[in-house]
Amino acid sequence: MSGRNPTYTNPEPCKHLADYKLKYGFSGYNSLQKSLNTNPNGRTAMNRSQSNIPRCSFCSAHQGRLYFCLICSSVSCCLVPDSNHALLHSQTEIGHEIAVDMERAELFCCVCCDQVYDPDFDKAVMFKKILEMPRNNNGAEVCKEKCNKRRKVIPKSLKDYMNVNDLVLKMGREPNSCFPWGLRGLSNLGNTCFMNSVLQALLHAPPLRNYFLTDRHRCRTSRKSLLDKPCLRCDINDIFSAVYSGVPSPFSPARFLYSWWRHSPNLASYEQQDAHEFFISMLDQIHEKEEQTRSPLKDNSDCQCIAHMVFSGVLRSDVTCTTCGFTSTTYDPCVDIPLDLDPSDHFSKNVTGKSTNPSEEEDISTLGGCLDLFTRPEKLDSDLKLYCQQCQVRRDFVKQMSIRRLPLVLCFHIKRFEHSPIRKMSKKIDRFLQFPFTFDMTPYLSSSIVRNRFENRIFAFEGDESDISTEFEVFAVVTHSGKLESGHYVTYLRLRNQWYKCDDAWITQVSDRVVRASQGYLIYYVQKMP
Repeated sequence: MSGRNPTYTNPEPCKHLADYKLKYGFSGYNSLQKSLNTNPNGRTAMNRSQSNIPRCSFCSAHQGRLYFCLICSSVSCCLVPDSNHALLHSQTEIGHEIAVDMERAELFCCVCCDQVYDPDFDKAVMFKKILEMPRNNNGAEVCKEKCNKRRKVIPKSLKDYMNVNDLVLKMGREPNSCFPWGLRGLSNLGNTCFMNSVLQALLHAPPLRNYFLTDRHRCRTSRKSLLDKPCLRCDINDIFSAVYSGVPSPFSPARFLYSWWRHSPNLASYEQQDAHEFFISMLDQIHEKEEQTRSPLKDNSDCQCIAHMVFSGVLRSDVTCTTCGFTSTTYDPCVDIPLDLDPSDHFSKNVTGKSTNPSEEEDISTLGGCLDLFTRPEKLDSDLKLYCQQCQVRRDFVKQMSIRRLPLVLCFHIKRFEHSPIRKMSKKIDRFLQFPFTFDMTPYLSSSIVRNRFENRIFAFEGDESDISTEFEVFAVVTHSGKLESGHYVTYLRLRNQWYKCDDAWITQVSDRVVRASQGYLIYYVQKMP
């Protein structure tokens, strides 16, 4: 891998967390370990026994997010911003700002009302999980064919170190693993599941992976001062190096997060962001950085930056006059294909926002159906009459989309968030999407669409690309669970025909059925080579 400029400044940590660690050190982390429990799916949370259900000390609520104070062990809730008992507890008890999310076993600052990241806390949680794993006579984790446990092989001697300080120094670097090479968890740095989910997909996109792992990136810029923006591609290069290093413990993408913040200051916060917006922002920043060292292009269709070489395709838009048949054609580059789930009014269905049973036929869409809708002729609204060059007057037009050129990696953006201008509200569409693991894009190419429009009377088409494969296979699915205003992103990766769930730092093996039942938001397909 290429070298990088070592000049770097970490983003400022939470002041309240820094004050807590200065006063109490790791005592709270160590005492918390006995209250942690790991379920069969590999998820760690605080114990919640049926006989002793934790309740908010203010309102006795037992549902929603509950927070465990690291100082006094009291429990408080944060159901809605107007009923934030976790914040109230920190205001009534001075110095009690840091708590633990009981459902996710993650640090939470009651004053900042946000998740906070501390690698020492992550190691404490991981250490408790390691000790609960079954081991063979050599002290190594038992690795079965259907392994769904956290991938760790820790020597017996590690059991002697029960605190975080020793764990930082003594944890092994390169144990064996029953998971594929390059499969590594990413630490949540405070509502950064949107970033982790997209990074996991990009880390396992074959063309992008081959580019960075074969030392193709050469940094052409140097930082002369701390005010200069860091090289985002260098930080991506570092993530590839770390993830494919063979080290199984979760990796912290803090440096990359800081670099992305510097390039996208409008998104620099610990608030939850949209995974699709992050994906687009990341590709734009890679493109912008590379184009600074090359001659500018009019569009991205022939851009030679790695972002567009992998993800860029071309869409064709045909606008046809309904009176004379005159057609105006435009071509636009794209890095993803946005797909509507269904043309029906979702605001009249599932108003509660609850997930429905995927067995109900009316609540299931298919990827093929979404693409049919995307390429279906659409009559423009009557108030959008366009000027027809042949009729010399404004006429009604029909618009039809098609795919002029396929990219190496095809990203489908499933539009699950919509706004109703009538009700003046936004909501999430909890509709299940069926998608095949292998998919032929031939019916949606411009050549096929235009031929069908003219009933196959056009035998030669300048858009034909017979040397490009139209067969694609899925390798990553980014899903969103929860409501519009709050939720969680995870990624399912398909490696060696086996699916793995990447939930921030936790990696588990799952079945095809689990993936098919998830609510896909970003679906990534890679082109099969002929």
